[in-house]
Amino acid sequence: MEVMDVEREVSNNNSVMCLLTDPEGEPLGAPLYLPQNVGPPQLQEIVNKLLNNVEKMPYAFYISDQELVVQLSSYLQKNKVSVEKVLRIVYQPQALFRIRPVNRCSATIAGHTEAVLSVSFSPDGRHLASGSGDTTVRLWDLGTQTPMFTCSGHKNWVLCISWSPDGQHLVSGSKAGEILSWDPQTGKQSGSPFLGHKKWITGISWEPVHLQAPCRRFVSSSKDGDARVWDISLRKCVICLSGHTLAVTCVKWGGDGMIYTGSQDCTIKVWETTQGKLIRELKGHGHWVNSLALSTEYVLRTGAFDHTRKAYSSPAEMKEAALARYNKMKGNASERLVSGSDDFTMFLWEPASSKHPKARLTGHQQLVNHVYFSPDGQWLASASFDKSVKLWNGITGKFIASFRGHVGPVYQISWSADSRLLLSGSKDSTLKVWDIRTHKLKQDLPGHADEVFSVDWSPDGEKVASGGKDRVLKLWMN
Repeated sequence: MEVMDVEREVSNNNSVMCLLTDPEGEPLGAPLYLPQNVGPPQLQEIVNKLLNNVEKMPYAFYISDQELVVQLSSYLQKNKVSVEKVLRIVYQPQALFRIRPVNRCSATIAGHTEAVLSVSFSPDGRHLASGSGDTTVRLWDLGTQTPMFTCSGHKNWVLCISWSPDGQHLVSGSKAGEILSWDPQTGKQSGSPFLGHKKWITGISWEPVHLQAPCRRFVSSSKDGDARVWDISLRKCVICLSGHTLAVTCVKWGGDGMIYTGSQDCTIKVWETTQGKLIRELKGHGHWVNSLALSTEYVLRTGAFDHTRKAYSSPAEMKEAALARYNKMKGNASERLVSGSDDFTMFLWEPASSKHPKARLTGHQQLVNHVYFSPDGQWLASASFDKSVKLWNGITGKFIASFRGHVGPVYQISWSADSRLLLSGSKDSTLKVWDIRTHKLKQDLPGHADEVFSVDWSPDGEKVASGGKDRVLKLWMN
């Protein structure tokens, strides 16, 4: 239906004045009169036309955070909406590709001799690493679904692992406070340990590849109250971020170059990364901050790699591609940060523009363990000890739905690359896949013999990995 035809078809008795806006609230032109028989397919045509999209993009439409899946007339009747007022319709771009939900365990791989504490796919989704209470890091061959390298060198539990976004390095932090780096191609330790932290490592985050390629700097947070920036070429600490009065529980290196640290002192600090100066302090939580998430996290993690699997010939080419992906994902909006706490709440922040939270997210009945934005930044998911996973609007922080089904605390969550599915792992020994559109359980994945501590969905969308107390690594496929 042409836009002009729509206008011709409008007669006052069956039309409604609509304002189309992007998810940030930016209007797409002036309000238009639309016939009430218009539904998502016609709105799709209109938005593509008004945006002058050469290649037609798929969109989903929302009115008051509810997806519009019927004609306007049915929606207006069902929700008893007055046609006198202007109806705000939010259009949300959808991924052009679709990820299928995983539905079966394709391999159970033994190897670790103690609990698997972390699992993480490489940025291109081709490699998988895990860290364990047995003091080793392991790299797994995804082709043959067998162990590839055992990386020995730590003297205590490996608490966290992190891939550089260019895929060249894997770094791990232990309960003893030491950090080691590994060559993923050989499984060998590269260079001497990074020493400086006095207590265990709680988090590791790399400087984004669109700011520096090849990747050199990463930041670690520790129970000792400091965060430290390390240079992998110089093999030393280049900046020490001191200021928190208690343990630093989590750290993120943002796309605009800032570092965010969350602490048991109830604050979040924002640091610049040339000298390590404190820029802002974000206050509001009444208890420990446990988890931080950035709206750009997925694109920062994957850098230049996307579902097309394009390979790059130089770091400069990779940096350029990563910057284009970052800018496209971020649009005109500023990077958003969410903090989850032991006080059962979360705060949504826009740290670049204000030290005050944009929204306070309440509803969990127990501490919030993990928060994570969808790859497109439109949704936010939270996992809690109250056995639920909750879904929120990633821009406004408005509550959308509770996913119930787990019978134990939910430890970790992970998104599918197309932002349509969410994965959770729990103390109840199961993984579950949730459908973001229907807010329903899509797949129940039992199989582990004990608590599931860590889950990750590969950036290419094809595989899920999980690990936990039963010491095995499980791979799940569709």
